[in-house]
Amino acid sequence: MTPFVFHLAGPPGSGKKTVGEHLARLTGAVLLDNHLFRDVVYRPYGADGVRPIPTKLQELGSQVWNLGLQAARLAPREVSQIFTAYHPDRESSRASAERIRAVAVDRDAVYVPVWLECDVDELARRMALPERRERAKLRDPVALRENLAALGSLPPPPGAIVLDTAQLTPADAALLIAAHAGALF
Repeated sequence: MTPFVFHLAGPPGSGKKTVGEHLARLTGAVLLDNHLFRDVVYRPYGADGVRPIPTKLQELGSQVWNLGLQAARLAPREVSQIFTAYHPDRESSRASAERIRAVAVDRDAVYVPVWLECDVDELARRMALPERRERAKLRDPVALRENLAALGSLPPPPGAIVLDTAQLTPADAALLIAAHAGALF
């Protein structure tokens, strides 16, 4: 059985985790949400999604994320994975995106890049959703707008599935991804 490595990328609030949860149910893949790794250091700090995360804490979060990628490479052959990430349009993010793709290459898995897009006003509206507070995710719509204006998002790689999550339910988005990849079980 060939495993899949799904790479769900998009700005904060675009539905990466929610789509990933639906995709995991459809495909049996393990969801490796970016907060799974980063919250290990963000929660003890008391991150609340409003206060900025200090650089030192971001560096610690990156170290944990890198350990998670190493562990993902060791997964048994029958395990498919779903990674989520926001990739600002900068060189370090290109390298992060490439590290996710490299997990697929190292595992001889099918790499499925999925870029989620969403109108900025809708993203700002989503900042107030209660589940964002529970996961210490960004909740400040002003900071969101500033970050997106300053950093943007990496453009989708060739062959990526591009979905507008303002126009699709998370379940429909997951179904489109799984069907496109041929990963429905």
